[in-house]
Amino acid sequence: MKAIFSILSIICAAIIMAACQTQQAETMVLLDEKISEVKISESEGFGGMNEDIILSFKDKKSLDIFEKAITTASKQPGKADISEPEYDVMVEYESNEGELPTHGIHLWLGKENEKSTFMYITDDSVYLTSPQMTEKLRKLILSEE
Repeated sequence: MKAIFSILSIICAAIIMAACQTQQAETMVLLDEKISEVKISESEGFGGMNEDIILSFKDKKSLDIFEKAITTASKQPGKADISEPEYDVMVEYESNEGELPTHGIHLWLGKENEKSTFMYITDDSVYLTSPQMTEKLRKLILSEE
């Protein structure tokens, strides 16, 4: 009886661990480095970054909002079939040892009480924020324009 209980415990633990790992893999990731700046531009379409910056954020509060919005956005099943992106988001990192890559992300800013959509420029997977994160992003981006 103890052996069966032990085996069931191991199986349950394995299932829980697999579920946790799956959950982690289903959100966007950034480098495990301190973000120094987030730049926003009006997007010119998929696959590239518009270098004509319209907004730049360097303060800790704004950077924390962008980081949380991006890293909590959850991956949606299937391939993207959506309109051209509204904004390009460039996440830049502090570096003590040379240059770190800039993360390029497309953004479709949701309306009030809606989710926003993120997509890495190098991928066609879609990630959605919560309506609460959309509200924070709207306050940052729309109040600055």
